[in-house]
Amino acid sequence: MRLTSTQRGYGYRWQVARAQFLKTNPLCVMCKAQGIYTTATVVDHIKPHRGNQDLMWDRSNWQSLCKAHHDSDKQRIDHGNAPRKRIGRDGWPLD
Repeated sequence: MRLTSTQRGYGYRWQVARAQFLKTNPLCVMCKAQGIYTTATVVDHIKPHRGNQDLMWDRSNWQSLCKAHHDSDKQRIDHGNAPRKRIGRDGWPLD
């Protein structure tokens, strides 16, 4: 059985941090890297935290993504089906 989002650490504290992060990082970094400016709606963990609280709350491990990139490209990257490229907050690749 899959845990709820709150059980996985995405409760009130996360919602507040997420809203603050999106306010200061409003554009999808993957779209921006392609020269497209799309409002981000998801705060993504660049390196999946898998319950590790240090990674969960490390803001340098966060990136703003649009839902389309998070639900498609990012999932393929996280599951090893695409080359791993880290994108900086400025939209440029870090690797």
